[in-house]
Amino acid sequence: MWRTLPVILLSLFCGQLLAQQQSTETDTLKPRQLDSVIIIAVLKQAVIKLLPDVKGTYIFAAKKTEIINLDKLDINRVDNNPRQIFSKVPGVFVYETDGTGNQVNIAMRGLDAHRSWEMNVRHDGVMTNSDLYGYPASHFNAPTESIERIEIVRGSGALQYGAQFGGMINYVTKEADTTKKFSFQTQNAAGSYGLWSTYNAAGGKINRFRYFTYFNYRQADGYRENSDYKYFAGHINLQYEITPALKVKLEYNYMNYRNHINGGLNDVQFYENPRQSTRKRNYYSPIIHVPSIHIDYTLNKNTELNFVSSAILGNRSSVLFIALSTVRDSFNTSLNSYNPRQVDIDNYNSYAQELRLKHNYQFFSKPSTLVTGIRYINNDLIRRQLGKGTTGFDYDLSLTNPQWGRDLTFKTQNVSVFAENLLQLTDKFSVTAGLRYENGTTKMRGVIQNYNPGELPVNIRHHFALLGAGTQYNLNKNISFFANWSQAYRPVIFADIIPTTLLNKVDKNIKDAFGYNTELGLRGKLKNYLNFDITLFHLTYRNRNGNIVLTNSSNQTYFYRTNTGDSRSQGVEAYIEVQPIKWLTSYRTSWQLSIFTSTAFIDARYIKGSVVAGSVNKDTKGNRVEVSPQWISRNGIQVRFKGVSTSVQYSYVGKAFSDALNTVIPNSNGTVGLVPSYQLVDWNFTYRFAKRYNIKLLMNNIFNKQYFTERPGFFPGPGGLYPSDGRSIILSAGIKI
Repeated sequence: MWRTLPVILLSLFCGQLLAQQQSTETDTLKPRQLDSVIIIAVLKQAVIKLLPDVKGTYIFAAKKTEIINLDKLDINRVDNNPRQIFSKVPGVFVYETDGTGNQVNIAMRGLDAHRSWEMNVRHDGVMTNSDLYGYPASHFNAPTESIERIEIVRGSGALQYGAQFGGMINYVTKEADTTKKFSFQTQNAAGSYGLWSTYNAAGGKINRFRYFTYFNYRQADGYRENSDYKYFAGHINLQYEITPALKVKLEYNYMNYRNHINGGLNDVQFYENPRQSTRKRNYYSPIIHVPSIHIDYTLNKNTELNFVSSAILGNRSSVLFIALSTVRDSFNTSLNSYNPRQVDIDNYNSYAQELRLKHNYQFFSKPSTLVTGIRYINNDLIRRQLGKGTTGFDYDLSLTNPQWGRDLTFKTQNVSVFAENLLQLTDKFSVTAGLRYENGTTKMRGVIQNYNPGELPVNIRHHFALLGAGTQYNLNKNISFFANWSQAYRPVIFADIIPTTLLNKVDKNIKDAFGYNTELGLRGKLKNYLNFDITLFHLTYRNRNGNIVLTNSSNQTYFYRTNTGDSRSQGVEAYIEVQPIKWLTSYRTSWQLSIFTSTAFIDARYIKGSVVAGSVNKDTKGNRVEVSPQWISRNGIQVRFKGVSTSVQYSYVGKAFSDALNTVIPNSNGTVGLVPSYQLVDWNFTYRFAKRYNIKLLMNNIFNKQYFTERPGFFPGPGGLYPSDGRSIILSAGIKI
C-alpha cells in the first residue's frame, strides 16, 4: 500500500504517461482507467502483514490473518522448503518425510499435518483439497517460485470457507506485468544430490486482455537411496475486462510428479545410516488438473458479485511392496521372483460452484459490510486398492489379477450457505457475526473382497449450522486488539470408514468431528521498526475417530471404528520482528537489518477417549495428542545492502509422541515411539544486480543434522520412521526481461 503523497503522485503521473503511450484513441479527452504501475525501488525487509478488514467479497476483520510476501524473503523456493516459507508464521508444524518439496505437509495448533488435510487449501481462491468430503488431502502443489504471496486465516475462517479446523491457506500466483505487452522470467537452479530445476514464466497486457503462464520442471536423485523424483507443473491465466465493472478470468493449473519411495526405517537402522533404503521398487505419483473460471461484477459502488466455478480432476497412483521396516524386500525363492507389489489408484472428480455477494452500507452513519454466499459441491471419488501388481522394479500399475481387493466410490453432494456481517460501531470498534449452514450427503458404494457389505456405512449426512462472532478494537492506526469464536467441523472421510482387515468393523452411525476455535490477540507495529502479533488460542475437537476393542456374541474380539474421544489444543503464538537500524538511527542508509522470532507453545491433549493396546482399550485422557510438539520456534536474522541480502534461520521443534498412548520407547520396527526434538540452521544469500538479474546461494540444514519428524501410519508407507534430509546446497540464477 502506498503510504506517502510523493509516491501516489508519481504513480498517477507514470500511469498517465503509460496510458497516453498505449492509447489508440484520437479523443484524448475521454476518461480512462489507468493501468497498475510497477515502481522499482530498494526492497524493504519482509514482515508478516495482515489481510485488510475487507478484501473483495471476504471479511477478515477480527480474525487471525497473515500475509507472507515471498519476494522479500531469502528462502529456498527451488524445492518449496516449508520450514523456511512459513518461518515467520508461528506454530506451523511440518512433516519432512522427504526433501522433494512436491508435497506440502503443514498444520497448526496440534492438528495432523498430513498433506495439509486439516486446512482449506486454496490456489488463487480455488479450493485444491482433492475431495473435501472423501479425502481432503491437497495433492496439488504449485512451485513456490510462481507464488507472489501466501494468505492465511486461522481456524476462524470456517464460516467463510467451510469445513476444516485448521483454517484457510491461499497461495496467490504472480500476475502479468501490465506495463508491458510481453515480459519473461526464468530461474534455473542446480544443487546437491543431482538436483536441477528450471522455472520459466511469460505474461503481459494488451489493451483489456492480460495473460500469464509458466512451467516448472524439477528433478533430483534425492538425499536417501532410492529417493529420486521428477516434477512438472504448468499454469495459464487469461483475464479480460469486458467493461470496467465486469471482469472474467480463466485459469488452468496442472501438476504431476513421480516419487521413488525408499521405505521406512526402525530406530537402529536410522542411527546406523539414515540415508539407507529398505525399498527400491516403491513409487507414488499424482496427476492433478485444476481448471476454473472467475467472474467479478461490480453492480454499483457498494455492491460486488463474485462467481467461481472450479474442478479438481486427476488421480494419485502407487505401486508398493508394503511391509514393516524389519521385513526385507528380497528375492522369493519359492516364487522364483520378487514378491508382487500392491497397486492403489484414486480418481478425483470434484466440482465446486460458489457465488458470493458483498454489500457496503451505513449503520448509524458508520460504514459496515455484509457478505453472503452459496456453494454447491459435487464430488465423485473412485478408490481402487489392494490390486495385485507385478514383481518388477519399474513404475508399473499393471495388475496380474483383474480383481481389486477394494473397489469403492464415494459420492458427495453438498450445499452450503453463509452470511457474515461487519458492523463498524465506532471509528475504532467493530463487531463481526456470521453463520454457515451445511447440508449434504455422502454415499459409499462398492465392494471389499470377502467383506460383508451390510457391515459398512453407506450414507453419511453432513448437516451442520456453524456460528461465529468476533470483535476488533483499533487502539490507533497501527495497533489493534481482536477476539473471535467460531465453530468448525471435519467430515468423516474414506479412511475413517474403510475396514483394513476382516477383524475390523465400522460404526454405521459414525459422526463428523465437531468443535470450535477461539482466539484473543494483540497485533500491530511501533513506528517503522517493530512488528508484533501475539495470540492466545483454544481449539476443541470433538468426536475424534479411532478403534476400540469389542467382543461379539461368539466371544470373539474385533476392532470397532467409531467416535472415540475429544481433544483440546491451547497455547500462545508470538511473532516479533525488529529492525534495529531504523530503531537506533534516523539517518537514511542502504543498510537494513531485521531480527525475528516466530514461536508457539501448543498444549494439545485428550480430554476424553480410548484406544486399542493389544486386545484391551486404554484410557487416553490427559495424554498428549500424537505428532504435536509443545514448542515450535523459528528465529532469524536478515541483512540487506543495496542488491545484496542474506539470512540465517534457526529452527527448534520439540519432542512429540507418535501414538495416543504416548509411548516413549520405540518398538522394534520403528512405527511407535518418541519423535525426538531437533534443531536446524539454514542459510540463504541473494545478489540482485542490473535491475533484472539475480544469483542465489541456498544452504539447507548447514550442520547436517540427522532427524525425523514422524512415524507415519500410512503414506509414504507404514513400516517405520522416515528420515528427513541432511545438508544440501543449491545455486540458482535468474533474469527478468
